[in-house]
Amino acid sequence: MEEGRTLKVIARIHTDFPTKFGIPRQSGLVEELVGEVTFEPTYRQPEALMGLEEYSHLWLLWDFSQVQREGWTATVHPPRLGGKEKRGVFATRSPFRPNPIGLSCVKLLKVITEGEDAPKLLVAGADLMDGTPIYDIKPYLPYADCIADARGGFGEAHKKDQIQVDFPEELLERIPEDKREAAMAVLSQDPRAAYHKQEDYVYGMSFAGWDLRFTVADEVLKVVDVVPMGTENVK
Repeated sequence: MEEGRTLKVIARIHTDFPTKFGIPRQSGLVEELVGEVTFEPTYRQPEALMGLEEYSHLWLLWDFSQVQREGWTATVHPPRLGGKEKRGVFATRSPFRPNPIGLSCVKLLKVITEGEDAPKLLVAGADLMDGTPIYDIKPYLPYADCIADARGGFGEAHKKDQIQVDFPEELLERIPEDKREAAMAVLSQDPRAAYHKQEDYVYGMSFAGWDLRFTVADEVLKVVDVVPMGTENVK
């Protein structure tokens, strides 16, 4: 059996998340998020995308490029379980895996055939950080990929987890209009780690060039400031 096969990076995705904090925990949870997939020069060929526009959704196979860990462990602590309970690594979607490969289903909005770096893809619902390397793109096939009676394990109990968001209008207006709906949707997913929830803490989420600062109390997330990224650190 062949060992050590090298995967080729065929593309990278560009999103509004320069850091991991705030990225939805699964793809498709926030369809308002729009990203652009640009191909590496070798794979930037229109012929490679022939017929892709016939599909509504795509699978992206990508690299957990920001995960730095030597070796691997058989068990992990899923954030959705508060970081206290263990599960087998293969029973989770943890980035800490023998091979740091991610899988996301995204909605294909458009195949862009003209302009700089064309062809490229406009997609929605991605849960990837800006610049994430992509190894492969495959069409989503409803008849094969959608299993209506599939069981979702411990993740099923948390699929509708959301939090109320109080985003004052004067702060929301600082964000470009086409990013506001996505910002609200991302915050409603509660970006905080399950094991780090403090009511006297000001969190900062980098999004679309802005630092969204918020607190949480009584199950309400309140945005307290919106400043350009790089403006003094929150506590």
